[in-house]
Amino acid sequence: MPRDGTPDIRVQGLTKRYGDVVAVDAIDLDIPAGEFFTMLGPSGSGKTTTLRMIAGFETPDQGTIELAGEDVSRLPPYDRPVNTVFQDYALFPHMSVQQNVEYGLMVKKVRKDERRERARKALEMVRLEAYGGRKPSQLSGGQRQRVALARAIVNRPRVLLLDEPLGALDLKLRQQMQIELKSIQREVGITFVYVTHDQEEALTMSDRVAVFNEGRIEQVGPPAEVYEHPESEFIAGFVGVSNVLERDGRRYTIRPEKIDVLVDGEQPQDGSHVEEGLVRDVQYVGPVTRYYVTLDRGGEVQVLAQNLEEGSSEVLEARGRRVRVEWRPEQESVIDEREGGSE
Repeated sequence: MPRDGTPDIRVQGLTKRYGDVVAVDAIDLDIPAGEFFTMLGPSGSGKTTTLRMIAGFETPDQGTIELAGEDVSRLPPYDRPVNTVFQDYALFPHMSVQQNVEYGLMVKKVRKDERRERARKALEMVRLEAYGGRKPSQLSGGQRQRVALARAIVNRPRVLLLDEPLGALDLKLRQQMQIELKSIQREVGITFVYVTHDQEEALTMSDRVAVFNEGRIEQVGPPAEVYEHPESEFIAGFVGVSNVLERDGRRYTIRPEKIDVLVDGEQPQDGSHVEEGLVRDVQYVGPVTRYYVTLDRGGEVQVLAQNLEEGSSEVLEARGRRVRVEWRPEQESVIDEREGGSE
């Protein structure tokens, strides 16, 4: 890792067009060494195109890409100190797991004994040391994903690029792999750049998140900051669920879990913002209940409440009731006034 503060990745003015469509629109980004950095956004937002330009699979129309201080904008993928892990794993079906992991080292003409030892350590790191003799077809989806990860790590790249690598897995396995990926990243210390449209993945694993929208980066920051203080209505709606309200000339968001429903004469806390309304609908979802409250002053808020004592029949009885809701003013996030205008 560089010791002089030089970021592992620096992109400046990065732009990519496909005909009249601007896929990536003059973005700037610094990613320091050892960071787990996630590019988050909906389909077509520019995140995957940005990753592919960093990898060398796409050539930028404008701008520069530096890896550890070296301009690699025009270098082919094999001359860049990066490896990429894809959603489809791209394992060789006729080779064993061990041979798949060794393959990149063999191409680089690494000695056989060193090759085997490095592959063994990489498989140990992803907890597949006992699976070296198996073929990919004999593994589960999660195990194949780990083999692809071991194959990428074994080359000791400065940067590992991951393009929606968990997209093909079922929910439970995906959640398990999120924890494992973060653990592996901490252990190897390699800079991870992760592309996903899944907000939970981004919030769970990342040191920082860049939220992409229409070819631009709308906000960059730690997951908690992006979630708690979204800088635009798009971010508030895309990263989790948020209520958007207009009051007294202000437009702001408030997260559902930050709002409390006051019932049966319950008194609000000092200094809280209180509004009256009608419970339009209720959804019981096991551990939590979602209340949809139409406010007398206009607008509707979704409220998320834990079911600590109530059962499904009790919470569903709230439908159609008049209630008061409250939240702390400091938990509001004012939406950037520039949104929708020119910058």
